[in-house]
Amino acid sequence: MTKILFVCHGNICRSPMAEFVMKDLVRQKGLADAYEIASAATSREELGNGVYPPARRKLAEHGISCAGHAARQMTRRDYVHFDRILGMDHANIRNIQHLAGGDPDGKITLLLDHAGRPGQEVADPWYTGDFDAAWDDILAGCEGLLAELTAAGVE
Repeated sequence: MTKILFVCHGNICRSPMAEFVMKDLVRQKGLADAYEIASAATSREELGNGVYPPARRKLAEHGISCAGHAARQMTRRDYVHFDRILGMDHANIRNIQHLAGGDPDGKITLLLDHAGRPGQEVADPWYTGDFDAAWDDILAGCEGLLAELTAAGVE
C-alpha cells in the first residue's frame, strides 16, 4: 500500500482538496485499496475545523465529498508513516521539513513537481479567492502523481 500525505498551511483548503481529489482519482481507477491518502497542516491555526466552505463547494461541483474532514497538524510520525509527502508551496516544504526533522528519505516534494511544473506552487485560494485556479493546479498535480505511481507499478 502506498501512503500519501498532502500538506498545506491550515489543512482547510488546498491539502484537503488534494486529499479528496486523489481519493476520487484512485477510486475511479479501481485502486482505492492500494492507497492510503490523507492531509495535514503545518500550522495549528485551524485544528479541528472542516474544509473551508468555498473549497468544499468546489469539490462538490465535481461530485466529490469531503465530509468528516477535520484539520490536523503534521507530526514527525507522519514522516515515518507516509511514503510521499506533498506540499503546496515552498513555505509548506520548509515547514514540513522542520516538522519532520529533515527529509533524509527524499519523501517531500511540491505537488506541481508531478505535473511537469517543477518548482511551481499551487495557487493559494485563501488569499486570492480563486478556487478555480487551485482546483486546476491540484487536479494536474494529483493526475501527474497517480500517473507516475502507476507507471512505476505502484498500484
